[in-house]
Amino acid sequence: MTAYMGKILWVDLTSGTFREECLDDSVYQTYLSGMGLAAKLLYDHIPAGADPLGPDNILGFVSGLLTGTPSLFTGRWIAVGKSPLTNTWGDANCGGYFSLAIKKCGYDGIFFTGQSAKPVYLFVGPGGPELRDAEDLWGLDTKETEVTLLDRHGEHRLPGIACIGPAGEKLSRIAGISHDCGRMAARSGLGAVMGSKNLKALALTGARMVRPADAARMRDLSRRPAKLARFRIPLPAWAMALLGKALGNPWVNVRMIGMLYLGILRKWGTVGMNQTSVEWGDAPIKNWVGTPEDFSVKKSRKVSPAVFAQWESQKYHCLACPLGCGGMMKPNGLVTVSHKPEYETVLVFSGMVLNGDWDSVVLINDLLNRAGMDSISAGGTVAAAMEWYEKGLLTLDETDGLELTWGNDEALIALVRKMIAREGIGDLLADGVREARKRLGIADMEAAVTAGGSELAMHDPRLDPGFGLHASVEPTPGRHTTGAFVYYDMYELWTKLPSAPKPPLISNKREGFKANQVAAQKSVLMSAYASFYNSLGVCMFGTYLGANRLPLFEWTNAATGWDLTPEDYMDIGLRIQTLRQMFNVKHGVKPAEIRVSARALGIPPLTKGPNKHNRINLEAMRRNYWQEIGWDPETGAPLPETVDDLGLGGLPEGQGA
Repeated sequence: MTAYMGKILWVDLTSGTFREECLDDSVYQTYLSGMGLAAKLLYDHIPAGADPLGPDNILGFVSGLLTGTPSLFTGRWIAVGKSPLTNTWGDANCGGYFSLAIKKCGYDGIFFTGQSAKPVYLFVGPGGPELRDAEDLWGLDTKETEVTLLDRHGEHRLPGIACIGPAGEKLSRIAGISHDCGRMAARSGLGAVMGSKNLKALALTGARMVRPADAARMRDLSRRPAKLARFRIPLPAWAMALLGKALGNPWVNVRMIGMLYLGILRKWGTVGMNQTSVEWGDAPIKNWVGTPEDFSVKKSRKVSPAVFAQWESQKYHCLACPLGCGGMMKPNGLVTVSHKPEYETVLVFSGMVLNGDWDSVVLINDLLNRAGMDSISAGGTVAAAMEWYEKGLLTLDETDGLELTWGNDEALIALVRKMIAREGIGDLLADGVREARKRLGIADMEAAVTAGGSELAMHDPRLDPGFGLHASVEPTPGRHTTGAFVYYDMYELWTKLPSAPKPPLISNKREGFKANQVAAQKSVLMSAYASFYNSLGVCMFGTYLGANRLPLFEWTNAATGWDLTPEDYMDIGLRIQTLRQMFNVKHGVKPAEIRVSARALGIPPLTKGPNKHNRINLEAMRRNYWQEIGWDPETGAPLPETVDDLGLGGLPEGQGA
């Protein structure tokens, strides 16, 4: 018995045929499942130079190795493919219950090749996989699609459903994939890949059991983290802005304790950090040129955790989650019952555009969820358009009569609707800010804040340089969920890895801006750890308990029957990270050319606010990271000796550093 199913499903959409592939145990021992398994298969099977929206691209849905076992925080699934937004490796992570649905069908992953001639959806039931006609679903939003499929296939067992909305159908390069009527695998534009394949949805109704090697041991290991995850921080909502002001001290850095953050998540969800992040300097304001003075407490109070707590109707738990950071909202007159907006969505459509209207944020969240569009990319694109309008680079005629002034919530809502419909100015913005600038013929690059073409999330590298570094060195550019020095604090890897540096409890904030060996060691460890836990199906929030409290290494051994050390698992993480970078090199990506926009690096630096005068020496930090991980320090391509040491079989000719 083992936690992985040992089999994947290949779906050829061009021919409408299926192939089940059994995988040897050695594949899992080398790459685990989830992200690692996907990296192996996509590297091997997507031909170099494949068009992300063409038939040669492969779209995959992978579960986690620990999903369905007696472990905690292990309900994440990942969509994978070549990204049409960045032309690099693409992945999008999501919670809910779809990961278990994949494994209940007897698979660790489902991979789609080719393109269907007409809209279809995949149904997996007692009779096995089928492609069914989706003409009647095409044009429906994500909630309508899911409700229809639940009604159609939910007679005996509720199916796990993933689908696209109008944004994916219209090939928006910032489209995501929806599950559970609004939980989004949002990033990398993989909803457009799904749309390009004429694949509307997956509906999975399997009944297989996941049978780990030592379930009793796993249950025993789960008792402590289950108890710790019940902690609720004893702070009132009004104190969160004060906490941010305290953390925003320009000189003193305090090592973050993940248990405290989990207490915030349990109480309010991710929106608990809204005001804290604004005052701390974590949340960028006014398209990255503003400060907390531009979005004062008086404005940010309208999107505070107190407001969301007032309108939350019930908590939402993903599979195997003791935390329950999600929530459902009461109707507010504009929107019927919907998912609670997450931190990223709230801040990108409030502080980033100086919008203090709570109702508009909730409405936009619902519009984007139903459309299946990434709120981070959509918000970053809207913010750039507002700045271009302010500078006179967009005229009223070009905006279809919308006055894109800062804080204009009516224009904000109208513009989002146009982007979803690909109508007028919205059509030019629906593929993200990099494509918008090209299509509009705007020479100004300052307002288009991206990394490798992907809009940055609402975490400012001028506060934590780790965000800037990982946005540029990760195989998926612009990603905020892999590494930052605040994450390293909370991971507490030094409790399991004696070689991992242990940060002091209190330090000078300037230390974090130094491009040194310690910073590089931390960053590479974070990359390896993230690749490891993303192959297990683990939620990032769970990892904030710390490696000494969340027994990922021990769970994995108990689930598989292996006897590997934490160092062994970190080596697997490095192998996965390097293989994803090899994918990029195979597809002609030059890692050294992936840049974070100068504005987000403090070029020029802000002159006021908690991040004033902060500037990141990204080039030096990148060289150190690449040197530490074993990639060429000048180009960022994996070195042949590193590839050999990791057992990756050598780079194909012409793909070396």
